[in-house]
Amino acid sequence: MSAPSRSFALPKIANTLEVRMLGLAVVLAVILSFISPHFFTERNMFNILDQSVVLGIVAVGMTLVILTGGIDLSVGSVAGLTGIILALFLKEFPIPVAIVLAIGCGALIGLFSGVLIAVFGLAPFVVTLGVMAMGRSLAYIVSGQRSISGLPMGLQDIVYTTLLGIPTNVIFLLGLYLVTWAWLTYSKGGRTIYAVGSNIDAARAAGLNTLFYSIFPYVASGALAATAMTFSLAQIMSADPIGGNQLELDAIAAVVIGGASLYGGRGSIFGTLMGVLIMVMIRNGLNLLGVSPFWQGTAIGAIIILALLAERLITWKSRRV
Repeated sequence: MSAPSRSFALPKIANTLEVRMLGLAVVLAVILSFISPHFFTERNMFNILDQSVVLGIVAVGMTLVILTGGIDLSVGSVAGLTGIILALFLKEFPIPVAIVLAIGCGALIGLFSGVLIAVFGLAPFVVTLGVMAMGRSLAYIVSGQRSISGLPMGLQDIVYTTLLGIPTNVIFLLGLYLVTWAWLTYSKGGRTIYAVGSNIDAARAAGLNTLFYSIFPYVASGALAATAMTFSLAQIMSADPIGGNQLELDAIAAVVIGGASLYGGRGSIFGTLMGVLIMVMIRNGLNLLGVSPFWQGTAIGAIIILALLAERLITWKSRRV
């Protein structure tokens, strides 16, 4: 690459949405470290990474769905239902078998939504809203309206085992983002996901398998919601029918903060990771500052709106230059 090309490439990279979100995450971390002396400590940094696992896994599935121009409001209730299913399976099957079966249940629920949306042309918002209601209802019915505890202690190994001092659940999260980034960037399937969200008619005319890649994101979203709940159960060793409550809102917010367009066709998995970290740091900082949980929703909502407004203003300004 010639010298002039590099001189233009660097400002272009620095102006990308993902880099700006990374800058926002760094600024937020610096501000919180000044406000609370407990924020920028090794223990709290690992705590933030640990808290990012469940939301981060769900946000990967949500990213795929939003890239196609869809939305999945059911991930929270799917997580709650599959958590109950996993707890019941753990009483009958070995841990690996129970986990695979629970993830399979999540994938089947996602397949149900995906077929209704892609084959029958129903609106994603309506379908996943209905699945959300069914999932929450079934979680109460299957659990008998009670929490399920007494899970096998071996389940904790997937969370509390470390590799080179890093918890395995954090390694899994980072690996999942790396694999998803590579798939979206370099594979035909990943490019088809973007094409479906940008212009599905043009993608179909180009011979791409739009039906499969319109259904697959919902299957992945359901499976990943179940995977996320597996890690949650391994931490708290109990399954509750209200598990995953409002997880869909946090996941959608993280993806949108990360720069994805709700109209589809634009976004990146790296941006989603930044969105997840920003969401978790905000909650962590508010807890350290002793902000009441009743006020945290208001504070987080205001910060999200301000972040999106700032990003929109920066984008408008850069387009005019």
